[in-house]
Amino acid sequence: MCNGVPSCLRVHFWGPSQKSLGTPGLQLDEMVCPSYVTKMAGGNTRKKSAGATNPFAGKLHCLWQDKHLILFKTEYTLLVVAILWFLEIGINVWVIRKVSYTEIDWKAYMDEVEGVINGTYDYTQLKGDTGPLVYPAGFVYIFTALYYITSQGVNIRLAQYIFAAFYLITLLLVFRLYIRTKKVPPYVFFFVCCASYRIHSIFVLRLFNDPVAMMLLFAAINLFIDEYWLLGCGIYSLAVSVKMNVLLFAPGLLFLLLSQFGLIRTIPKLSLCAGIQLLLGLPFLLENPVGYLSRAFDLGRQFMFKWTVNWRFLPEWLFLNRQFHLLLLAAHLLTLLLFALFRWKRPGESVFELLKEPSKRKVPPQKSTTDQIILTLFTSNFIGMCFSRSLHYQFYVWYFHSLPYLLWSGGVKKLAHLLRVLILGLIELSWNTYPSTSSSSAALHVCHLIILLCLWLAPPISSGSSESHEKDKHQ
Repeated sequence: MCNGVPSCLRVHFWGPSQKSLGTPGLQLDEMVCPSYVTKMAGGNTRKKSAGATNPFAGKLHCLWQDKHLILFKTEYTLLVVAILWFLEIGINVWVIRKVSYTEIDWKAYMDEVEGVINGTYDYTQLKGDTGPLVYPAGFVYIFTALYYITSQGVNIRLAQYIFAAFYLITLLLVFRLYIRTKKVPPYVFFFVCCASYRIHSIFVLRLFNDPVAMMLLFAAINLFIDEYWLLGCGIYSLAVSVKMNVLLFAPGLLFLLLSQFGLIRTIPKLSLCAGIQLLLGLPFLLENPVGYLSRAFDLGRQFMFKWTVNWRFLPEWLFLNRQFHLLLLAAHLLTLLLFALFRWKRPGESVFELLKEPSKRKVPPQKSTTDQIILTLFTSNFIGMCFSRSLHYQFYVWYFHSLPYLLWSGGVKKLAHLLRVLILGLIELSWNTYPSTSSSSAALHVCHLIILLCLWLAPPISSGSSESHEKDKHQ
């Protein structure tokens, strides 16, 4: 701010010399800093002799004048996230060196892949300290590579630095989404990285496989917004092959593919996803197909009550009850259907129209915007989190980086910045309460409900013009 007014204004100069062109004046737009603009006695506006100042110095001057707005104006998102990303390098190194590593699943991962290295391809025979192998084949290949890189899993410190690199790559991919959308004020990104103890712990102190899956998932979303749909589907399938939770994004992705291409042109992309799963799992499918599918994609796996973050206020018998699980599944599917019918699709367009070729639809085809792609995928995943049978502490990374986007996409305008930050803080507190309590679980559900209602009340995001539909060149 300069003298109480915004630093950079669009000033209109009307040149009398333009009369010879047959117009009253030509509007010349120039971004200038008000400290360079003064009022003459006659009321005319002129620039100070700052013309001698080079443009870069002028931009620095305006930036300095706007310094207290940098954290609130979305045009400064790139600057803020760049600073935070470099700070995160130091933070991760400090955490690795100063905070004790906690063994939870890493040794079990190494035992499981060691079984494969020793020639066991029957999934029912692969197990570690914490139980049987329950992740798809992509997990086996990635953690086999880590097994060799870390001297058979013994070099924990090296593994921590590798996961720190995964964390920094994930941040780059996430920040790119936020830079493209310019929806969230820059100060929020402090909470996305530096302020979350739990996320740093999941990545560099626990070495879970969840961060690897989410890193691949965010790579796929970046490809989707750049309209590399086929390649994005391939990377998405790789993410699923590391951990099955990525399937929570599948309903939103299917909707986007049908909306963009229709049923016929969607089938090859789905076939690619299935083909990658088949190829990765082939050695295990040839040995024991039923054993591989039942272990790697076990949708009915029972979770332990002592680890739940979201249902602590329930009695244990209800938490373990199959009817309760079916009720949650029904609520999950119903909510997805309602969002698909009333929030994701365009008004006046039948959901069955999505099955047709875009050129044959009654409503002219329109390209999905970056906001539509991200919001649909993030909402699909968030709905799954809301109705999950159980959330364990490492599952926080499944939706952590999407929470600011979802909060600032809500349709309740009176949900002020402070309230949004409070919701982020309560969610963080709930995930950091160990062991979880009835209060922390209830607070988490209340925050989820508020976000879900805000997403439901949000106005639909306008589509891109149909003219840009020709970008199907990447397909």
